[in-house]
Amino acid sequence: MFPYLNEEHDIIRKAVRDFAEREIKPLAQELDEKAEFSVDLTRKMGEMGLFGMFLPEKYGGQNTGYLSYIIAVEEIARVDGSHAATLAAHNSLGIGPLYQFGTEAQKMKYLPGLCTGNQLWAFGLTEPDAGSDSRGSKTFAKDNGINWEINGSKIFITNGSNDLCAGVTVQAVTAMNGEDKEFTTFIVEKDTPGWSSRAMHGKMMWRSSDTAEMFFDTCCIPKENMLGNRGTGSKIMLQTLDSGRLSIAAMGLGLAQGAYEMALSYSKERKQFGKPISKFQAISFKLADMALKIELARNLLYKTCWLKDNGKEFAKEAAMSKLYCSEIAKEVADEAVQIHGGYGLMKEYPIERFYRDQRLLQIGEGTSEIQRLVISRYIGC
Repeated sequence: MFPYLNEEHDIIRKAVRDFAEREIKPLAQELDEKAEFSVDLTRKMGEMGLFGMFLPEKYGGQNTGYLSYIIAVEEIARVDGSHAATLAAHNSLGIGPLYQFGTEAQKMKYLPGLCTGNQLWAFGLTEPDAGSDSRGSKTFAKDNGINWEINGSKIFITNGSNDLCAGVTVQAVTAMNGEDKEFTTFIVEKDTPGWSSRAMHGKMMWRSSDTAEMFFDTCCIPKENMLGNRGTGSKIMLQTLDSGRLSIAAMGLGLAQGAYEMALSYSKERKQFGKPISKFQAISFKLADMALKIELARNLLYKTCWLKDNGKEFAKEAAMSKLYCSEIAKEVADEAVQIHGGYGLMKEYPIERFYRDQRLLQIGEGTSEIQRLVISRYIGC
């Protein structure tokens, strides 16, 4: 009865939910504890056809549309944020710009392999001194007449250092005119001399996803590895983030759904004063509010995906979806811990992991403050 869904969406949801419950859920806690990226589970997600779902079949995709992909991210996030992050970053930030801005030769070279689950691709935008201010990038690319030389570094890059990483799309400064910078994007393949990466550990959240630092030391790439035209790098990266916001929104929605289901189940089992705590108004009202917020978030996100799938403007709604879904993930996870009481603070209960994982959602791919800035500009402020 949902206006944006059809039978195919329902089939995809059921298949991905079954996969997440059967393959990811039994291992999620252990992988989080070890802070270990799972090559095996990533490949299994590829075998499920979850990489490149929205791509045409000629590039190795499933041609299912963006909403189907978002539902897949939502269902993985309902079980584990780390694997949802691997899936979301590879599709929206990795595959996305190659498909949207690449030449036909670039698409045919890279995309089929990136749809298999045997390769992952990273998105090199954030730097130590350039987060919300993406134009603060210092990584520089110089045309030496034969190829491009890249020097600089990136940080907090998902999928950038694991064994499946096949490369990264990098934004670099290609010219300076006083304080004004020209930005261009480049395709940098794994094992290119001068490029190195290392995994970042000690994370509070997404502990079994791969987060990397990257370093470029006179990293030489051929001129045909420029993505898009010279000087269009900032446009490419920011347009990619519009779609990426939908992925983060889906992660927030899925996490909220999972946290709500845990809280509801626990409240029916936990008894105090002779009856299940779900029968107390203080708890039942919390659960009612959680269900309400999730319903509103799902409606907004699915509408935004419908706009994208139908070729309509969706940037404002993408910012709204990312902002709202990440914020309700925080609220729902917090209330779910409250309902669990002291048990919610113990690692043996997965709600503890969900509470940690949600915190990234208000920061990654544009902070909540940046989303409000974006929205305020669209409404004419």
